[in-house]
Amino acid sequence: MEFLSPPFMQRALIAAVLVGITAPAIGIYLVQRRQALMGDGIGHIAMTGVGLGFLMSANPVWMATLVAVTGSVVMELIRWYGRTRGDIALAMLFYGGMAGGVMLINLSDTGSNANLTSYLFGSLSTVSEEDVVTIGVLAALVVLVTVGLRRQLFAVSQDEEFARVTGLPVRVLNLLVAVTAAVTVTVAMRVVGLLLVSALMVVPVAAAQQIAKSFRVTFVLSVVIGTAVTLAGTVTSYYQDVPPGATIVLLAIAAFVALTALAAPLARRRARAQEPGPAERALEAPGARPGADDVCV
Repeated sequence: MEFLSPPFMQRALIAAVLVGITAPAIGIYLVQRRQALMGDGIGHIAMTGVGLGFLMSANPVWMATLVAVTGSVVMELIRWYGRTRGDIALAMLFYGGMAGGVMLINLSDTGSNANLTSYLFGSLSTVSEEDVVTIGVLAALVVLVTVGLRRQLFAVSQDEEFARVTGLPVRVLNLLVAVTAAVTVTVAMRVVGLLLVSALMVVPVAAAQQIAKSFRVTFVLSVVIGTAVTLAGTVTSYYQDVPPGATIVLLAIAAFVALTALAAPLARRRARAQEPGPAERALEAPGARPGADDVCV
C-alpha cells in the first residue's frame, strides 16, 4: 500500500473515484441518445475555459466548467434549430474551442505547454486540494441529477416524442443532460484529460451493455467498471510512470473486450435455460391434447 503514502496520490485517488462514478453515470444517457461523441466536443470547448483560467489567474477547473456549460447549451440550440448546417456549426465550435484554449494559455504569464499537456491527457501530480474540493462539489451535482431524475432522463433518451406526449419538459431535460455532461468533462479532465474523457463516459457503458439486460443493471455495472478502471489506472500510472488518462482508457477497453467475450457463452446459457423441456414441447406440439389436470370444469 505504498501508493497511499504520498499526498498527491491520495488526492489523485479521490479524484479518480469521483470521475469513475460520474463519467459513466451521465455517459449512459448519451449512449442511449446516440451522442457518444458529445463529451469529446465539450472537451474541445472546455480548453478555452482552461486558457481563460490561466489568463485571468482564476481556477482553471471553474472557468472550464463555465465555458463548457455555455458551449453545451449552444450545442443543444444548434441541434434544435440548425438542422441544415448544424454539423458545420458544431465543427467550428469544437475546433474554435481547442484553438482558443491553446492561444489563451500561451498568452498567459503562468501558462505553458506543460500545463496544457496535463489538462489534455491528465496528470496525477497536478491534482491539488482545491481541485479535489471542486471536483467533489461538481461530482455531487452530477450524481444528484443522474440518479434523482433517472426516470425522466431515461424516457427522454429513449423516445423524445413519447416523453413529450406524456407531458415531460423535453427541452429542459435535454439541456440538463448537456449541462451535466459538460460538468462531468471538467470533473474528469484532471485525471483522464480533456481528449480522453469521452472514452470514460462511453466505454464502461458499452462494456456493461454486453451482459446487462436492464437499464438499472447497466447503470450500476457501468459505474462499477468506471470506478475500477480509474482506480487501477491511477495506481498503475504511479508504479509504471505512464500517463494516467491513457492507462485508464486502455483498461476500460480491455474490460469491454473481456465482457464481450463473456457475453456469448452467457447468452447461450440463457437460451438453453429458456428452452422448453420434453413435457412443454409435447404440449406445444400440433395436435397435443391436454391431460385431465389441464381441463377446466
